Amino acid sequence: MKKIKKYLKKHLTKERYHHTVGVAYTAMSMAMKYNPQPDNNEFMIKAEIAGLLHDCAKCMDNDKKIRICNKNQISYSKIEAENPYLLHGKVGAYIARKEFDILDEDILNAITWHTTGRPDMSLLEKIIFVADYIEPSRRPIPELNLIRQLAFTDLEKAIYQVTKDTLAYLKKKGGSIDPATIQTYEYYQKLVEKGEK
Repeated sequence: MKKIKKYLKKHLTKERYHHTVGVAYTAMSMAMKYNPQPDNNEFMIKAEIAGLLHDCAKCMDNDKKIRICNKNQISYSKIEAENPYLLHGKVGAYIARKEFDILDEDILNAITWHTTGRPDMSLLEKIIFVADYIEPSRRPIPELNLIRQLAFTDLEKAIYQVTKDTLAYLKKKGGSIDPATIQTYEYYQKLVEKGEK
């Protein structure tokens, strides 16, 4: 953890580092709630590592993100090529593997998909995806208090609400929408509607 924090302090802005620590703290809190093995701390440690590293490539120059992807056969979509900031999850997973020898696929996937989400996420992926949205220093946004409550009561509903609000914001702003975000929204919308019938 010390090595990771040292790296983050060097490569992130002060604000991004503060956000990152908040995500790790929130992810650990959620991992305590949803831990599949309450007598084992391994899941909490995984949540902390994924939380700390989720944005490790966020402040990297966009051209460098593209170069790393090209050099290491990391595939990316047309939307990601046009908006390279979206690549920080994939590049972050690469850094986690290269710099910190993290080989746990669940941690790497949680870092990779924390921005867009994806259908049928693992428990750890869900936690990092939601923790990134609700950590304590997040500026107030619509439905944030509702999502914070859902994060500890119904993860699927929390993901549905996050993706719904994200899509509404992007449409209003006229920003590019990654197809993975739409797929995540549609998948969890069906899950939530199925559960309510």
